[in-house]
Order: sequence, then C-alpha cells, then structure tokens
Amino acid sequence: MSKGRTYDVIVFGATGFTGRLVAEYLAEKSRDAAAEAAAARPFRWAIAGRSAARLAEVKAALEAIDPACASLGVIEASSEDAASLERMAGEGRVVLTTVGPYADRGEPLVEACIRAGTDYADLTGEPVFVDRLLERHHEAARARGVRIVNCCGFDSIPADLGALFTVTKLPAGEPIVVEGVMRAQGSFSGGTWQSLLEIMAGARRRRRGAGPEPAQGGRKVQALRSRIHYEKALRAWVCPIPSIDPEVVLRSARELDMYGPDFQYGHFMQVKSGLQLVIGLAGIGAVAALAKVGPTRELLRKVRAPGEGPSAQERARSWFQVTFEGKSATRRVVTRVSGGDPGYSETAKMVAESALCMALDHDRLPARAGVLTPAVAMGERLIERLQAAGIRFELLEG
Repeated sequence: MSKGRTYDVIVFGATGFTGRLVAEYLAEKSRDAAAEAAAARPFRWAIAGRSAARLAEVKAALEAIDPACASLGVIEASSEDAASLERMAGEGRVVLTTVGPYADRGEPLVEACIRAGTDYADLTGEPVFVDRLLERHHEAARARGVRIVNCCGFDSIPADLGALFTVTKLPAGEPIVVEGVMRAQGSFSGGTWQSLLEIMAGARRRRRGAGPEPAQGGRKVQALRSRIHYEKALRAWVCPIPSIDPEVVLRSARELDMYGPDFQYGHFMQVKSGLQLVIGLAGIGAVAALAKVGPTRELLRKVRAPGEGPSAQERARSWFQVTFEGKSATRRVVTRVSGGDPGYSETAKMVAESALCMALDHDRLPARAGVLTPAVAMGERLIERLQAAGIRFELLEG
C-alpha cells in the first residue's frame, strides 16, 4: 500500500537525543541499505521534526558522515499539528518515531500512519500507550494492512526476539518455559526520564484487562510467578523487572503457534548483592510514589531535561546481556542476547533496523498487520538483521 512513496524511512524526532543517534546510524548505513534495495535505486530517507533550524543542523552533521546526505529529505512536522503528521505519513513507507512521552504525543501519528497506509515503529516502553493502541487502533491497522510496531528499542527487542530465538532451539509441539535474566550498565537521556515518570504516574490509571486476545486453539500462555529469589547458577539475586518486556513476550507467544501448546515466561534482573537489591527497590519505590503526585512529579522532571543524554564516552562503557534458560519436555537450552550501550547506541540500531526491515524486506516478512510486537511483525528476519549489525544472539548450552 505504501509503494511509490518519496521516502523509504522517515525519522521523526531527529533533533532529539535518541533521534539524532538513529539518524547518524542510518547515515552510516545508507550505502549498504541502498545495495539491499530491490530495483537499482538508492535508499531514500528523511529526517523530520518541528524546528527547521535544528533539522538543518542535524542534516549538516549527517553530511559529514556521508556526503550523500546532502540530498537527504527534511520534513517539518509536529505532534501538535495533525495536518503536518498527515503530510509526513503520506510521504514514507515507514515512519520511525522517537518523540515521547508517547502516551501524550504518540497517538495522532499512529492514526495518521493508519490512514496513509504507512508502517510505523517506535521506542515506547509505556504500557498505557500500547494498551490504548491495541484497544483503539488494532482492527483499523489490520484492515488497512499496516504494521504498527511498538517497543523496537531496548524495550523490548532483546526480550522479545531473545525469547523467540530461544523457542526456535527447542522441539516443536512441547510445553515450554523460558526465563530471561538481564544484566546491564548504562545511563539514560532526558527523554527516557520523562517517559519513565509518565509510566510511573500512570501505573494506577492503567485499564485492567487491556491487551491482546487469549491464545487460540486451546493453547495456554501465561507469566511465571514473579518473585525475588537467589539463583544458584548465577550466584546472584534476581528480581522481577517493572517493565513492559514480559507483556510483549507473552503477546508474541499468544500470536505465534511456534511457542508451543503451553508457554510460560518470566523476566528478571540480576543484582550483585542483597544490599544492592534493597537499595534499588527502595529507590524505585520512592520515585514511583513521588511521580504519582503532581507537584513532586514536576520537580522530578527537572532532574534531566529532554534532549540531554549520556556522552559518547559514557555510552562506550555501557553494555547489556539477557540470558535465557528455555526448557521443554525433552530439552534444555541456554541462550544470550548481548550488545553495547543498551539505552541509546544499541536502541538506535534496533529501531533503525526495524524500520529498514519493514521498508526493504517487506516481501520476506510474515503477512501480518495491526498493532504488533517486533517478533510477530518481523520475526527471524529482524534477528538476522540485528546479528549482521553486531548484536549477538548466541546458543550457549543445549
């Protein structure tokens, strides 16, 4: 439906901290992407945002990376201007957006993409926003043949595609239990901090029962019981992670028969010591409580403003790994997904490759549409892309 568009990918929010990293990644990748495109034509992409002056600065920086960016498209658009979103969506095959908090700013762009027949990718980790899209826009997107794919960054590609990768290593047709344990070192940008406050503030307001339909065909999909416990094999404490990741994995499992007749998933964070665990839980609890009160939430917003983020040196020291133990009736495997800076460098890579996957590999993807997870929308083809881009998917045991 989006053939014949001016651009393959449009990066909306390119003047923000993460959006600029995405644009830089695409500038470095553009020559390779052009070689991948069918019909001998160059890869065509654009940057978009609400400030023409700031977009010009970003374009100049991208030209230093790749002189071909002199012909890069520039689109003025704002989340508060529905007409500008309509024009932007009509120009691209895929719109990639880094503009959050998504619960406040994201829905008009989703609506514009559905009307235009344009695929969409974002970085949200906001459960309230995803619930809203599933409830209001899934059927319309499916009817239009559009992929609306949330959670294409560190939330939740390592968990979602890591679980998928693990399932592919286990026998088909057997009950499966998968546990993912995350370790990471990294910092966060002002935009992520603002989104985190929105998640915590909206936790009580979240609509109960939101989410996908139960698995069909008599299949069972459920979360493992979340509990803090000591994992002997890791020699460390692990605790449930208050993130959208396990929900995304379970949504994928409900949609895909390959997860077996009975699938269970648990998602945890590894903690060095009991003391670190107590301090971390106390800190999260305090921020969550303060974020629910208007005046203190506004004070928290000033901790890190949108557009700020970790330096290149800080990002170079950052890393992540998610280790999965998968068990079926007849086999046990251990897999791992790992990479560099989780929140920014690798997140930019993940969402950029997601957009490229939908734009350039359209005919190799599952024939699915609607509000989708990365695993459902792109599956093993996206794993292949991420592996080629340097994110490791490994079978450690089994």
